[in-house]
Amino acid sequence: MPSPAPAAIAPRDKAEILAQALPYIRKFHGKTMVIKYGGNAMTDPELQADFAEDVVLLKLVGINPVVVHGGGPQIETALNRLGKKGQFIQGMRVTDAETMEVVEWVLAGEVQQDIVGLINQAGGKAVGLTGRDGGLMRARKLKMLDNADPSKEHDVGQVGDIVSIDPSVVKALQDDQFIPVISPIGFGDENESYNINADVVAGKLATVLQAEKLVLLTNTPGVLDKTGRLLTDLTAREIDELFADGTISGGMLPKIAGALDAAKSGVNSVHIIDGRVPHAMLLEILTEQAFGTMIRSH
Repeated sequence: MPSPAPAAIAPRDKAEILAQALPYIRKFHGKTMVIKYGGNAMTDPELQADFAEDVVLLKLVGINPVVVHGGGPQIETALNRLGKKGQFIQGMRVTDAETMEVVEWVLAGEVQQDIVGLINQAGGKAVGLTGRDGGLMRARKLKMLDNADPSKEHDVGQVGDIVSIDPSVVKALQDDQFIPVISPIGFGDENESYNINADVVAGKLATVLQAEKLVLLTNTPGVLDKTGRLLTDLTAREIDELFADGTISGGMLPKIAGALDAAKSGVNSVHIIDGRVPHAMLLEILTEQAFGTMIRSH
């Protein structure tokens, strides 16, 4: 069934919307924005199209978007097709050599090329990269200590920790009007591959590129307080307090930890937004209205 046509906007309203966006366009012109793309925005066809349009529009108004993507559900599907059972330790996927092969062809193949195709279809010029391209992302094996007994270490296979990021390939593409789409795969000293958490990659990349903003698309409205109310504007110090009193826990912990690192390392603002809202990214960046949580560096 075709999707309903968007409601017609009166020309006067259109002009008003554009006029309101103008100060933001002026403020962010020429600045870099790192976007972590995941969740429903990545699997729902209509939200996929909205995301691609948003990225292309940002590029056209002079903002430099860099996309980092995950792909947990797609990896799970591929492993199931091969009859391989996923094993997790403390929420981390154990990645043996065979699993790593699957991770690479799902992330750097299928998922990345889907995103590149969507952006190109929307009128942009996207280029797919992994950490190996241009020596972008060096990694080493992640040391995972046991939560209960820190003297004990778990072997989670080819899961990586970032050693260094060389952003020159990303900068070269940006200068040439391309939109980089990055798979979170790093490489080690022996040219081995490592699967790295995409939120961590986005946070570190935003820091190295001295991005104006880091935007994390999630399946939640943002950071909620203990009563379930959305907290729209937080400082790094307030986030530390929410960690301490247990307001932020579970799956939100790694996401916010990466966001907090970026905010403390010079990224002006980090936005954790609801990717289930059509065009949430544009609304968050180019309007006064909050569609998620903004973490300010100070």
